[in-house]
Amino acid sequence: MPTLYVENVPEEVYASLRARARSNRRSISAETLSLLEQVLPTAAELRKRAAFFQRIQRIRRSVKETRPGPSAEDLLREDRSR
Repeated sequence: MPTLYVENVPEEVYASLRARARSNRRSISAETLSLLEQVLPTAAELRKRAAFFQRIQRIRRSVKETRPGPSAEDLLREDRSR
């Protein structure tokens, strides 16, 4: 497993990280890794998101407009004619 070293961390950020690690009963290193895992999607996660997005698009294409009432264009025309 690769090792990551971070230099020049601002004191304020380090203090927040240390406090968060302490409250979660983790080391600073473990807390940093946990935060990175939460924020950075893996290749598998990106594939999962893409598949989900494609499913949503298929559903949107298959669902017909069912809302009753005039179209936005009709409403604009009506409003302009007042």
